[in-house]
This record gives sequence, C-alpha cells and structure tokens, in this order.
Amino acid sequence: RLDADMPSPTIVLLPMWATGHFSSMLEAGKRLLFCSAGRTAAYSLTVLVTPPPMAASSEASSSQQAHCEMMATVDGIVFHHLPAIEHRTDLAHPSEYIRLYAPQVKEAIAGLAAPVAAVVVDFFGTPLLDVAHDLAVPAYVYFASTGAMLALMLRLPGIQEELASRLREEGGVVDVPGMPPVPVASMPSPDVNDYTWFAYYGRRFLETRGIIANTAAELEPGVLASIAGGRCTPGGRAPTVYPIGPVLSPKPRVVVDARSSSSAQECIRWLGAQPPASVVFLCFGSMGWMNAEQAREVAAGLERSGHRFLWVLRGPPAGSGSGHPTDANLGDLLPDGFLERTKAQGVVWPGWAPQLEILAHAAVGGFVTHCGWNSVLESLWHGVPMAPWPLYAEQHLNAFELVAVVGVAVAMEVDRRRDNFVEAAELERAVRALMGGGEEGRKAREKAHEMKAACRKAVEERGSSYAALERLRHAIRKGANTATAHFKAPQPLI
Repeated sequence: RLDADMPSPTIVLLPMWATGHFSSMLEAGKRLLFCSAGRTAAYSLTVLVTPPPMAASSEASSSQQAHCEMMATVDGIVFHHLPAIEHRTDLAHPSEYIRLYAPQVKEAIAGLAAPVAAVVVDFFGTPLLDVAHDLAVPAYVYFASTGAMLALMLRLPGIQEELASRLREEGGVVDVPGMPPVPVASMPSPDVNDYTWFAYYGRRFLETRGIIANTAAELEPGVLASIAGGRCTPGGRAPTVYPIGPVLSPKPRVVVDARSSSSAQECIRWLGAQPPASVVFLCFGSMGWMNAEQAREVAAGLERSGHRFLWVLRGPPAGSGSGHPTDANLGDLLPDGFLERTKAQGVVWPGWAPQLEILAHAAVGGFVTHCGWNSVLESLWHGVPMAPWPLYAEQHLNAFELVAVVGVAVAMEVDRRRDNFVEAAELERAVRALMGGGEEGRKAREKAHEMKAACRKAVEERGSSYAALERLRHAIRKGANTATAHFKAPQPLI
C-alpha cells in the first residue's frame, strides 16, 4: 500500500521522435496510466521529449508537437521537453544522437518530485538504459515493431558474423526463430540498416525487466513462443515479453486549417457513395512518395485493373534535408488525361488523408501499403486485406510475414534493385488478385476477417493482450512500492 502523503509514482517514457514510434509509445503509456478496476489512475506519466536532430525536417518537430498537444488533454500525463543540444550533423544513427542526451535525462529523472516506478525507452533509446541502471530504476523497452523483428534482434548477437555473409548471397535464406525460412530478399537491407546496432539492441534488451511489444499472441504466436522458449537466446535467459497490442495510434494532422481539414473529409464523402468492399486504398505512410516514373506505372496499373481506387499520392521532399513528402503536383506526376478517364473509377488524393478513418470505411476492400507496422495493425483492426509494397526499414520482413505466415496479404513483386519499383502490370495483377473473386484474394480476405476478431478480442478483458498488460502493471507496481519506500524528494536549491 502506498503512503497517502506520498506523491503518486510516475512512469517515465522516453519516446523516439519519429511519428510511428512517438505516437505508439504515448498510446501504450495511456493504457498503463489506468488500473483495470474503475479506470482510476494509479500512476502519472512523465514524458521526456527529445527534440529531433538537426538533420531531421521541421515536419518531424511539428508532428511531435501535435502529438504532445493531443495528449496534453489527458489527466496524469506531463511532458518535459529537453533542450536541444549541439551535435555533429553527420551522426550516422538515431541511437548515437539519443545517447548524447543521457546527462539531461539523468538530471530530469533524478529531479522529479515523485518516486519513479519505471523507465520505458523506445528501442532506439536503448543506450539510455545506462541512466536507469545508474539511478537504480526498473527499465523496460517499448518495441513498436513486429515480434519477428524482435526475434531477429535477440538472435543476432549469436549469429552476426554468419548472417553478414549470408545477407550478401542471392537466393539465400535466413533463420528467424518462429518464422519459416526468410528469403534474403525479404530481410532489412544491410546497405541502409545497421545490423551492428540491431545486435546491440538484442544484447541490451536482456538487461531490462521486460520488453513491451506492440503485437498480440494471436497475431504472431510462432515468434513469441520462440522468444519465450529461449530459441532466440540459446545459452542465456529468455527475456520477458509483454505483447499488449494492437496499440493503434491516431495521427493528428500536423498543419490544420479550415480548408485542408474540410478537404480531407472529401475522401470520406466519396467513399460513402461507393459499394461495400469495392475500393482499393493506396497509401504509403508519413515518408512515402513517388516520382513521375513510378506514379505513371501505378496510374496505368490502376486504370487497367478496372477496380475503384483511392490513391494517396505524395510528391518528393522539398529539399535534401527533409525526408518528408510534399503535397503532390498531379499535373507533373500523372499521365495526360488519366484523371479525366478515371474520374468515375477513383480519386487521387495529393495530400494528407485520414488513414484510420478510411480503413474503417465499409467501402474499402483492400489496402496497398508500405507495411509500416502501425499501418498494418490499423488494417488488421478493420479486417482489410493487403498487398504489400515495402519501402524501407523492416518493411520487407513485415511483407513476407503478412503473406507467408499470417496469410492476410496478396504478394506483390517489388524490385529492390530499382528502389522498390513496381511495374504497372504487377500492380494490376496484385489489385485484381486482392479485390477479385480468385482463391488468393478470398483466402486473404477470410484471414483478415479472422485477424480483425482476434485483435479486438486480444485487448478486451480476459484477452491475451489485456492479460499481458495486467502482468506488466503488476511488475511495475512492485517497482513502485520499492521506489516509494526509498524515495526522497529533491531538495530545492538555495
């Protein structure tokens, strides 16, 4: 029992600034904020906000600020914005940059006027585990990606050298515990993903009290069982994993004005006039954009498919320092006459669109997606089958898992040697398979419908993710009792 005169314990969150990571951790934190009985807050949340590095675009800062403002209305959440620090602009990895904030993070946590029950770091913030250890605070990692990616990271320290050579072999396969043999072509590219950091994460995750994962036992039973059974950490202890997902992350529009907000709703109004499950939705995340060559292939494939479509098309970033797309100039990107010829068939949307609301609409029957994990979970939550078009990070592994393991997607050939290019004929084939009456699409639709029910059941009372969250709360509560017993309020400076 906590002392009535003692301030409530706080859970410190250390999210990474990228939209998919930041929003997902905040939503997971909200779940931790409340006890199961009566939805009474047992803790507060203290969010230490690290500013994006200078190399990141202003859009990253704007997105981060929009999420903070959205969450600031929730009682019990306090945001502490860490001041920006000078740093080299050539830092090669987000974790290198986050490591620079260790002194500030330590000072901020030590100065809190409440006992700290736990520190939760994004996996990119794994170097900050040293701060939690120095302060003798229980530490957890929040893993916003798949169980399969987690299994790979945990296994990597023991196979790193062997894997490095195998990833250079064309036609080879990789053993990810709990998965069927993964083609090298479906692995994160070693040219743009640092496997040394992946192995670093896998080693250091074992120092934590647990890994909070945005997945569900029903969604990835094989990999989660392999982790729990020690297949990823032979000779060592298996980490404790809390699969609490799906954690869905509503995305606030970064730039809101009356014109853009009302125009975004035109997508929803158009969908309202379409038959059920008749529209294929194409959207590629906060970083996805197309040049004219690719956009014209997509246009040709969609037109020839004959299916209704809602295509969110973004243009190239504004400058070399920005990775975020711009609103598309459709005249520059699309073939002459395409919009006129297809005006009864579909809509090309050149800016931000309310993805979660679109996927929830009864008119949407398929989703061509970049396979960002948040987008995948949103699609599964609404039972929408997918055609994967992976672009970067772990998305090629996600795509393989969706097709070969979960069975909720129709495969589409993506040419990684041409910057993930997709030919018009291949897109046409995939859309027809996804939306038509063939066996491939039927199986994906059936499985997506099953996963919709499984995901929703998982987070309900007595569901698997609900139970995992209760176990996590119990573990944190034990840490809170210890923290409270040893807590001394920081003395004010004189």
